[in-house]
Parts: sequence; C-alpha cells; structure tokens
Amino acid sequence: MENSRCKRTLEDIQKKIDQGDVVVLTADELCNRVRRGDTIDFLEVDVVTAATSAIMSGTYAVLSFKVTEPDVFVKANQVWINGVPAHPGPCPNERIGLLDLIVLGTSASKNDPNYGGGHLFRELMEGNEVSVEVETNDGTVFTTTTTIKKIPLAMLHATRNAFRNYVAFVNPGSESIDSIFHAESFQGDLKELTFCGCGELNPLEKDPDMKTIGVGSRVLINGAQGYVTGPGTRSSKDKPNLAGFADMHGMDPAYMGGFNTANGPDIITTWAVAIPVLDADILRNVLKTDDQIPLNVVDVRNRVPIYEITYGDVWKPGDCAVTFSIEKCLRCEICLVAATCPVGAVTSDSGKSALFDSQRCFNCGLCVSKCEGSAFLADLGNVPYADENKTIPISLRNSNRPNAIKAARQLKEKILDRSFTLNSPVERISFKDYN
Repeated sequence: MENSRCKRTLEDIQKKIDQGDVVVLTADELCNRVRRGDTIDFLEVDVVTAATSAIMSGTYAVLSFKVTEPDVFVKANQVWINGVPAHPGPCPNERIGLLDLIVLGTSASKNDPNYGGGHLFRELMEGNEVSVEVETNDGTVFTTTTTIKKIPLAMLHATRNAFRNYVAFVNPGSESIDSIFHAESFQGDLKELTFCGCGELNPLEKDPDMKTIGVGSRVLINGAQGYVTGPGTRSSKDKPNLAGFADMHGMDPAYMGGFNTANGPDIITTWAVAIPVLDADILRNVLKTDDQIPLNVVDVRNRVPIYEITYGDVWKPGDCAVTFSIEKCLRCEICLVAATCPVGAVTSDSGKSALFDSQRCFNCGLCVSKCEGSAFLADLGNVPYADENKTIPISLRNSNRPNAIKAARQLKEKILDRSFTLNSPVERISFKDYN
C-alpha cells in the first residue's frame, strides 16, 4: 500500500462527512468484522467510535444554585444533598443566597452508607427532587429542595476517567478482604476473579499514542457533549487516562449512577470518543481485538502483578448483558440478588417474583452466583491461572460492556447526523513520571 494512501487529515474526513459518504464504524462493529476474517483496508473506514463504561472513582460535580433569598444567611459551613456531603467553595457567596458546591462521586450519605454521589447524580438526571440541608456559619440549619432544572450550572468533572483498560484482581491470601473492586468481601484462596476494562472498545486502546485524543478533544460523557482537559491523575504513557468535563443537563441517567462496593459507594461513568483513522498506525490499533490486548492479573491486597491473560479471556463475543427469566424465579422469602445487587436493579417482596430493571442494571454479573433458581443469566466464564491445571471463575465485572456499545453507537449516529463535530486537539497530552 502506497504511503500516500495511508495518510489523511481531519479536514479530509470532515469533507466526507459533509458530503454524506463518510464511513463510521463502532469499535464493536469493526472488531466483529475482524473476527469474521474480513480484511479492512485503510480507505474502508474513516472514523471509529470507541467507548468505555465503568466504575470511575475520579468523578465529581460542581453545582451552583439558589437556596434562599439574599441576606438570609452570611455563608454556608456545611451542605448535604440527599445526605451526601456537598463542599461549599471555593467562592464564599457571602449573603447572596447562592451556593457553589463540589460533590464527590464517592462520598457517602450521612443517612445511608449505601447511597453516594453517583446515586445522587443519577437521581438528578432522572428529574427527581432532592433535599438540600444547609448549616450556616452561625450554626443555623435549614432545608430546601431542588431539581436539575433549578440548578443553572451543573458540570461533571473527571479527574481520572476512561483509563486504558485496567487490571483483573484475585485474592491469593487465605482471608477474605473488603475492596472497592468487589461488591462483597473478596474471597481468598483464588476462589474468584473480578476485572475492569472494556477491552477492544476502549478509546485509549484504539489510540494508545494519543494521536487524535488530546487537550480540547470533543467527547461524550454520559451521553452529553464534553471535552478532554488533559491527562488524569496517575496517568502515564503505559497506563493513560483522561481528565475532562461535560454539562450534566444533557446527560442520560442510563449511563451513570452509584455502585456499592464492599468499601463504600462508587460512581459509574461512561465515555465515548471518536477516533479518526488518519494513518496506518491508527488503523492497526483500531483493528486490535480482545485477544490481542493484555490484562494483568494482580493481587487485590497490594496490586502486585501475578500473571497475564488477555481481554479475550474475560469478554466473550456478544453483548454480554445480564438477562432475567421470571419463569425460573423461586420467589424466595429473602431474595439474595436483591440484597446484594450493587446498583439496586433488582427488587423483591417476600414470596413474590423479583423485579428486574434492565435500564439500571450494570451487567456486573454478581446476580448469576447469587440466584438459587438461576433466573439471572450471563456468561461470565472462567479464566486460566498461571498453573495451566487451574481456572478461576469470574464473579464480577467492574465495567459495563453493553453500555459502552450503546454509547459508541450513539456517538456514531451523532457524527452521521452532524450533531457532533470532530475537532483537532489544541495540544497533545504529555505524561508525568509516577515511578
């Protein structure tokens, strides 16, 4: 293939978009073609939409809204929204009745340890009214309510999101331990494995050299248009992640929410990123499938690597969604799935069939091992251990592949209908040395 046929500019691709003959494929569509044995030429695909949906602790919101008329109080010392701490500042907002608040996605409610910032953000996006409790500098406490429509500025910020896949976790020790990487106590003696990362769908796996992703790149965060602001915390060339922001008013609650881990509530966030295929190196990376992407298995106690598998060992072809068969439900007096579901997608009254909310489900798969009647189904599978004679069952996924596929499809549609415009970054991303 001639070099001139293996290079193009973003302007070249934008011209094809304007003419209506651009070829946009989701990462899922492209990798499925590779698995079928198709040969993908450089000129056969112009843009690949990649996405990841996962537990992303480094997420917070900045909210600014009115709580009283002016001169009712001087300034707020402490604020809680649905019991979740909302930190006043950095502006004091003296006597004006307005608050600028920072809410961490991982903060837990003082009223319910299983309710956190991620749960709150989803409730806001669902249009629900939330309670606001304010303690002023003179010790007065008052409450009010608000909704997302009454919050003029609501921005979701990422300090560490969309990391280039992640790792898998096992516990080789004899004692179970609590971890943010499991919804229950993590069993010892290598009895189970959890993992993070959407593998072949991941934006930074499709553009590991960050030729197209940089400062100012336009992206979708929870379905709303946002921007990359630079590298995220602890980001390195080998393990990059992104910082960014987006307006919450345009977000889809199905892409976000709270996830209850054994060490408290965490937050779910979804990113979709367009990768223009500008040269042969980018094409080579976007064509990589799960079996070509390494996944380190580490000790959950200290993050020390033990051995290496691939994302092909943990993700099977298909949409990887959890399904529910009401016919198999045993109508247990105490539904173990409802009691342990980390996102509250399953509810049950004693002696009645469980109710499954597929729109809230994170597809983590924990329900599969909890349901005595096998009413919840998902192919989690087993992974090989370093010792070839041993396998370890996957008990929980910390990433939601079906949601990532949905987000990539949404971005594809927005590019095709021109409601999302590709742009060049204003600056390339550089990395600090954390060693």
